[in-house]
Amino acid sequence: MTGNALELPLEGVRVLDFSQVMLGPCCTQMLGDYGADVIKIERAGLGDLSRWSVGEDPDGENNPVFSSLNRNKRSITLDLKTEDGRKAVRKLVKYTDVVVNNFRPGVMERMGLGFQDLKRINPGIIYAVGTGFGLQGPYVNKGGQDVLAQAMSGAMHRRADNRQPLSIYPTALADYSAGMHLVQGILLALMQREKNGEGQIVSVSLFNSMLAMQMQEAAVWMMRSKELNWAAMPLSGVFETTDKAIVMIGAFKQNPLMSICKALNIEDLSLQKKYSTLERQAENRDELQKVFRERFATNSTSYWLRKLDEVDILCAPVNSLSEALEDPQTICNRMIMDLPSTEAGPVRLVGSPIDMSMAPVNIRLAPPKLGEHTKEILEEFTGSELS
Repeated sequence: MTGNALELPLEGVRVLDFSQVMLGPCCTQMLGDYGADVIKIERAGLGDLSRWSVGEDPDGENNPVFSSLNRNKRSITLDLKTEDGRKAVRKLVKYTDVVVNNFRPGVMERMGLGFQDLKRINPGIIYAVGTGFGLQGPYVNKGGQDVLAQAMSGAMHRRADNRQPLSIYPTALADYSAGMHLVQGILLALMQREKNGEGQIVSVSLFNSMLAMQMQEAAVWMMRSKELNWAAMPLSGVFETTDKAIVMIGAFKQNPLMSICKALNIEDLSLQKKYSTLERQAENRDELQKVFRERFATNSTSYWLRKLDEVDILCAPVNSLSEALEDPQTICNRMIMDLPSTEAGPVRLVGSPIDMSMAPVNIRLAPPKLGEHTKEILEEFTGSELS
């Protein structure tokens, strides 16, 4: 771990983090990265559900999924089913700025730890909640999950080729976007509290975040009753080469088809009537894509990248994750963070995507062992009688 002499923007902000899995933890990790004191409240013996992922021991070290979401936090174990556990939380709340949870609506309230309960203890408390569908409405009691949000928001239904089967996007889009929206909401609430001294509820949902990501497509549908599908644009696509695959985006030029044909060293198809406009290209997309596929299959990815770059057509190789992690741009952007190896092995994590010249992110605290800081926190904030 490395130190940081500069004062981070969220130093002095304390966060009680009841969240688990991804939505809440990716939010609170970003708050911790930029200086907040994040106290992660976990169940004894079990902890965050992500501690069990990929067959890991909840009490073990270096679970990669848990580690990826929980650096720069301290872990305390409390039994919230007991009055002693809830009493400890109420004492901690006196010294806290933000409480975060991603339980189903009503869970915190049933424990006497809802917003109104905590506001009586600390009027300035910011109560941040991440849910599947929102705090009210027909799905308020329905279990929320990333893939469900992909499906119910319409995002899963749209694909480049409707003849292909529907599928799950393999990265947790809804969890991450909702987590980042929760960060934004918390920061806005902290700014507003500076003006009026009051706390408030900040709520985000997986469902809303997935809808928000589709703002362009939704506006086109609601205002023009037309389908907008960026993946199905006629001059764009993913194409196999002799060694890998390449993605090409034929857009943002006066006549991108002419440039593509030049790069592919074929006749200028834009001169043909059936390809002369974007509308006609869309009508004849299958034919165009067949031409592209056959041509790209004749040479290597590096060859076609060079040819497309020469005519200023947007393109990129289709990398595996391991290739992306080793890309020189990844290294240049300082997106890999290394901790000293432990007995359980190395800890290597993806860094923050936000690069602030006056607030560089460092790992001040390694991803904590379950309950690692329980005694320290109870003595520090609530008195040793609860330790």
